[in-house]
Amino acid sequence: MTAAALRRQLTPADAVVVGVGSMVGAGVFTIWAPAAAAAGSWIILSLVIAGIVAMCNATSSAQLAAQHPESGGTYVYARERLSPFWGHVAGWGFIVGKTASCAAMALTAGNYIWPERASTAATVAVVLIATINLGGLSRTALVTRIVLAVTAATLIIVVASSTVLEPSIAQSNSPLDTNAYGILQAAGLMFFAFAGYARIATFGEEVIEPDRTIPWAIPRALGAVLVLYLIIAVIVMTSSSPSEISGLVAPLAFIVESSALSGVSWLVAIGAGVACFGVLLNLIPGVARTTLALARRHELPVWFSAVSAQRALPLRAELAVVAVVIALIHTVSLTSALSLSGVAVLTYYAITNASALQLENSERLWPRWIAWLGLGGCIVLVLALPWQVLICGTAVLIIGAAARSIALRRMS
Repeated sequence: MTAAALRRQLTPADAVVVGVGSMVGAGVFTIWAPAAAAAGSWIILSLVIAGIVAMCNATSSAQLAAQHPESGGTYVYARERLSPFWGHVAGWGFIVGKTASCAAMALTAGNYIWPERASTAATVAVVLIATINLGGLSRTALVTRIVLAVTAATLIIVVASSTVLEPSIAQSNSPLDTNAYGILQAAGLMFFAFAGYARIATFGEEVIEPDRTIPWAIPRALGAVLVLYLIIAVIVMTSSSPSEISGLVAPLAFIVESSALSGVSWLVAIGAGVACFGVLLNLIPGVARTTLALARRHELPVWFSAVSAQRALPLRAELAVVAVVIALIHTVSLTSALSLSGVAVLTYYAITNASALQLENSERLWPRWIAWLGLGGCIVLVLALPWQVLICGTAVLIIGAAARSIALRRMS
């Protein structure tokens, strides 16, 4: 009996929307304070470094996705180009990192929309997103367009507010000391705001003409988001001092509240919450499809490999991801969720670049040195993260590798 297949239905425009919608979310509303605390007035340099590393990773993802157009992303690429072990590390890292990111996004939405009941609001958001996704990716792309429109309107309010700031705010100028380590640590934190472009690649079995669409869509989505982040970074850094920014929970809301447009500051909270929903809209299906890929190769229970013939969706995998995210929402803090995500995601992209280095010249769309730069950048950024985060993330990756080893021995 032939297994049910996923349906190719995402157009090039849909793919770009999915990529942008996966990036422009909670990151643009939350990364500025921790980044300013680490990098001080050099925050824009940190953003550029994070953007360069992300662009290198994006080109590697695009080239590999064109050669291996199936669900699973780097889990599949590393298995084919490196070894099954590195494929498992990448897949496990993606699942762990992005599941934690889902919980972080949901909690961020809850904190903005209903701070007194953040966990409850976050749970409702995840259930709502799951319901939309069960309607199929074509509906996901449509809703993502709506979410992007709301997010864009929110950022327009922030930009407009920056032109009518109170003089005492706009002229604030107290610096923060930093060094090269602080700049790199801020870049590692800001990478979180870019880590959605590869969502396009995880939908390899559902994109129309993936060998052309994916390499076309990923760099365009990332480039558009980088330009947007640079604009917002300039606004944030010229609106207040790094020391003041570092102490703010919601810097963009602060800009609006400190301007002549303070009466519409509540719209920023709503826009931030909606943007988080946009990230969840694409992140949860991406994690589910990587779970599907691991289960197909018996590195997770085969039960998760089922694809609904009626809906052409991996329902079991997606519902399992939703259940785990809801459990995390009620058991861990926002900071803990982000900490767990950091090391795992950068490790995933390091393996992506290592896999791209194995491509033949005839398979390349970009020079080999870009993959080398991406690999080195991922290693540097992950090592620049706080040591507590590094130890925690490394421990989780080791646990996953050990569990795989035990499972293979039992199968033998």
